Amino acid sequence: MNTFGDTIKITLFGESHGEALGIVLDGIPAGMKIDFSDIDFELTKRRPKSIYSTSRSESDDYQILSGMYDGKTTGAALTFVIPNKNTQSKDYDELRFLPRPSHADYSAYVKYNGFNDPRGGGIFSGRLTALLVIAGAISKQILNRRNIHVASHIYALGLVSDRGFDLADIPETSLIQLQKLDFPVLDSSIEEKMKAEILKTKEDEDSVGGIVETCVLNLPAGIGDPLFGSLESYLSSLLFSVPSVKGVEFGAGFAISKMKGSQANDQYTMVHNEIKTKTNHNGGILGGITTSMPVVVRVAIKPTPSIGKKQTTVDLRTNKERVLEIKGRHDPAIVNRVVHVINAVVYFGILDFLSTNEKR
Repeated sequence: MNTFGDTIKITLFGESHGEALGIVLDGIPAGMKIDFSDIDFELTKRRPKSIYSTSRSESDDYQILSGMYDGKTTGAALTFVIPNKNTQSKDYDELRFLPRPSHADYSAYVKYNGFNDPRGGGIFSGRLTALLVIAGAISKQILNRRNIHVASHIYALGLVSDRGFDLADIPETSLIQLQKLDFPVLDSSIEEKMKAEILKTKEDEDSVGGIVETCVLNLPAGIGDPLFGSLESYLSSLLFSVPSVKGVEFGAGFAISKMKGSQANDQYTMVHNEIKTKTNHNGGILGGITTSMPVVVRVAIKPTPSIGKKQTTVDLRTNKERVLEIKGRHDPAIVNRVVHVINAVVYFGILDFLSTNEKR
């Protein structure tokens, strides 16, 4: 339940309002020097820190319990722990028996016979995504040395849209620039419109969702396997593990269903003595295997479930309908934070997938 990966495995532990969160990474090569400033930078991008996010502020100061010696990895399990310091668990006292609409409260209550930790969503909370960012930051350092780059941008926030990647021609410099941005968009003029949409939604005591678009650049052709070993199925499984993800598509995605074959087919050509395609509607993957074109994936993020508006629920003690008015500290939008989590998850996924395929 809490472990993912084939060659490089990650195991998460902890809950939103528990004493601490933690991640164990098993399979990281020995002798690797880790740039902790890069981990800190990635955690800072994910962290709420303005009027556009929740007021819960966690420093994400981590401790390393194992797997490092003299500044380098030892080959043993690499374990990070992040203490929780800014919790307000009293906000959830009454909510224990009042499942919040579109949260995991009810499904978790049924599965665990009421013994689940309801504070802040417990293990289902987006708080745990800080751990995924650590895994992604380490994977990024390994893959960047191989000139493999991953970057994401906010493709849409509500009805406000950024321009998308040119699927067949994505400059490496563009990805490197996106990695530096706290609010990553391709069209800088759209940032203020998206932020205005967040503030308007916040004033209405509501929330808004969005879409994250991610590109993986410089993957060689031939990585992956057909059917159940496809890169698409692997990444989809990992991406759906991120809280609030409700849809995943590759390349042109659902839009490809509206095309004719003559429009959708990616015709081959030679570019600098390499076989490439003129278009990239399939998102760099055919038959589950990479083509050397950019791998492009989009992820749909639902609106934050916790909103200030009155909603109905059922009191689990009486099985009677109740009006619910949620108090506490919540994000009016999470896509501007989740974008960094998606980036990290794809970095980790690509590293594990490559490592597994290269062992064969």
